[in-house]
Amino acid sequence: MTIGYHASHEQFAPSELLEYVQRAEARGLDHCLASDHFHPWSERQGESGHVWSWLGAAAQATSMTFGTVNAPGYRYHPAVIAQAAATLRELHPERFWLTVGSGQLLNEGITGVDWPVKDERNARLQECADVMRRLWDGEEVTHQGRVTVEAAKLYSRPETPPPLVGAALSPETAAWLAEWADGLLTLGTPDHDADAERVRAFKERAPDKPVYLKVQLAYDETDEAALEGAYDQWRTNCVPGPVTQQLRTPGDFDELAEGVDREQVEENVRVSADIDEHVAWLEADFDLEVDRVYLHNVTTNQTAFVEDFGEHVLPALEDEG
Repeated sequence: MTIGYHASHEQFAPSELLEYVQRAEARGLDHCLASDHFHPWSERQGESGHVWSWLGAAAQATSMTFGTVNAPGYRYHPAVIAQAAATLRELHPERFWLTVGSGQLLNEGITGVDWPVKDERNARLQECADVMRRLWDGEEVTHQGRVTVEAAKLYSRPETPPPLVGAALSPETAAWLAEWADGLLTLGTPDHDADAERVRAFKERAPDKPVYLKVQLAYDETDEAALEGAYDQWRTNCVPGPVTQQLRTPGDFDELAEGVDREQVEENVRVSADIDEHVAWLEADFDLEVDRVYLHNVTTNQTAFVEDFGEHVLPALEDEG
């Protein structure tokens, strides 16, 4: 298992995130997962840089691998995403991969889309994935379905196509993705059993495909500061159930999250100022036999997080390995 850094475009300006990934690489983190949002999760976060513009700069400024989570078929046409992904991987061979998911109205609603139910979004997702793969294979693609493609062909393609990983928040989606995706991206949370269930659902059907975890943690100088930072920045992501996929604006998230307390945040985020506790959590992730973990410190204290984890957490995990 290798460790990466999550670049949260909802929380930091693009220029600031560029500095953080350079710092993360200098401290031993070899991989980066970047969010693809039009809106932040909360008005308090207050950022939403265009990830595809940023990825070119970040890949040029570092030697890390990069991935992002995209919902093709709404805000982005799948042929355009296929072109963007192919260009990044041609510029930086073997360093870019793409995760696809069914999306949230928060980002995709800007086009005025009639937001479908989950099963329909999944069907559109798989259809878009097929279109992108055909384009990466060099086909001229004409397709009439949930999305329309007319005589599209990619002329600038990498030597190998980007791996197409699927994002899942439930065991059911993980099992479905095992049938056609090249790998799985799912969450790492305080609920280790739930994490294990999603990983197991995928691995039972696709034992040879990679699994990545995006670990949600809160680290700061004290437990109190870590919890307050997580509560301020991430409580909008701790609303239970699938309702968040239907919310339209950051203000809608803020309004719904008024009922979320700090205890609920701790149920969703690994909150601790204790390095040893974070090491123990990550060792449990190792036991799931996942291939890569991306660390997302949801507080704004990114500098201390990168410095301390680089100095203490990574060496401890290497000693365990």
